[in-house]
Amino acid sequence: MSEGSRPTVRQRRQRGALVPAAVLMAPLAAAQPLPAPPVAQLAPVVVTAARMPQPIATLTADLTVIDEAALANLGPRSFVELLQGEPGVEIVQNGGPGTTSGVFLRGANRGQTLLLVDGMRVSSSTVGAPTLEALPLDERLIAWDLVKAERDGDILLEVSDAVRETLIDSMERTELVAAAETLDADELADLAPDLPHDVIEDVFLRMPTEEREQLRAAMSYPEESVGSIMDFDFVTVREDVSLGVVLRYLRRFDELPDHTDQLFVIDDDEHLKGVLPLNILLVNDVDVKVGSLMQTDHVELEPDDWAEDAAKAFERYDLVSAPVVAKDGRLLGRVTVNDVVDFIREEAESEQLAQAGLREEEDIFASVWDSVKNRWAWLALNLVTAFVASRVIGAFEGSIEKLVALAALMPIVAGIGGNSGNQTITMIVRAIAMGQVQPDAMRRLLRKELGVATINGVIWGGLLGVAAWWLYGNALLGVVMTLAMTLNLLLAATAGVGIPLLREKFGADPAVGGSVMITAVTDSGGFFIFLGLATLFLM
Repeated sequence: MSEGSRPTVRQRRQRGALVPAAVLMAPLAAAQPLPAPPVAQLAPVVVTAARMPQPIATLTADLTVIDEAALANLGPRSFVELLQGEPGVEIVQNGGPGTTSGVFLRGANRGQTLLLVDGMRVSSSTVGAPTLEALPLDERLIAWDLVKAERDGDILLEVSDAVRETLIDSMERTELVAAAETLDADELADLAPDLPHDVIEDVFLRMPTEEREQLRAAMSYPEESVGSIMDFDFVTVREDVSLGVVLRYLRRFDELPDHTDQLFVIDDDEHLKGVLPLNILLVNDVDVKVGSLMQTDHVELEPDDWAEDAAKAFERYDLVSAPVVAKDGRLLGRVTVNDVVDFIREEAESEQLAQAGLREEEDIFASVWDSVKNRWAWLALNLVTAFVASRVIGAFEGSIEKLVALAALMPIVAGIGGNSGNQTITMIVRAIAMGQVQPDAMRRLLRKELGVATINGVIWGGLLGVAAWWLYGNALLGVVMTLAMTLNLLLAATAGVGIPLLREKFGADPAVGGSVMITAVTDSGGFFIFLGLATLFLM
């Protein structure tokens, strides 16, 4: 590169300050020994690497002037050693002595930041929720500084609850207010529970009256209701205007609201009269009145409806958007397929965590104590159930001492029962979530699952009984094995149907801790059944 060449200039936010980008390294000649770059003569820069990536020149193209050929064969350690000891550069190694994992290269002025993570270039335009969630806390906060101020609100909405908490804790009050002000009323309602109360009050007072009322309405609905996922950004028209007027009106928008597939037709009192799909609007004559083409047979939602029911309606009718109306017919907002997909994803994640006995989504880089608090409750319950199972085994110590084969075979009975029970409980929880289980269905489901368990018990228990007879030369032991397997599978089927249905009946989440409870039942029950039968028939 010629002496007159200049590095590109990149401006970014540093808590209100704009700082020009800088040259990290001077050109290096590939054929000559690699000298230390004249970092001291350059404006300071920050480079962070969770693991120093190999294609350094490519990743830093817009912030650095680097001879790619000279750096092509440099490993992570060599790259660090080139800069070590240069004035204005501080090297901190988080990966332990002698490692290059988690290396920070910091200039005296920490305003300019380029983050390199596992060969991925991250800059102010590429930092997003997936990147932040994949970084440990220190690197996450450095990457967060790269985000332009106008994107703060959107990213806070996208990241997980646990990561959002760490980002909010790192922000000043003025920054939180600025981020919240970039959001629409429905988006702010989603973020409000995580923001400090004084921030919400400040934003609320600054909002226009209409948006203030929208925010108050959105925050008044239950968490899993249609009102809580309702969008206030939509387009309305009157039924007495022509399509030409509607088209001219739409051209005044810079862009239509996301997922706009239909316009809502209202009267002077904002009562919903019908909908006008865009495909009908575009193919008809401009002189035709809206009222003659609008559709009155359409799906309507109410704000107090369950969001789960709305999701089923979107799936059944292949909807892109649906109006939300009050009981008196006034149009309040709309629900879009994007809102529904977000709700379904959150519900699926919550159900998955609940089945494992986790209270909430956990930041994988959270502190040890935070992770312990999230997991201890169900682990404590599991400890109690495991202790009960051990006492069941202890009650039959004499039988086990007389016939050592029992100790080898009893985990099989308990394990197969637990597996079968988890299959049943997963199917029942899914059926409940899909609305396929009626309140009076327990007896029919139990009868069906007991039939399945009986057949599986006879077949697989019989095979295990034959195997036990062959291994230990005791035909009666094989019979006991078959009986124990069948009875434990029947117990697993009963628990698999009963636990989620009873929890739902009493208002609890049927998915929470299901696997923990079914394992406790089949372990203790399996040990008791097998060892009890063995004591009765073999001792």
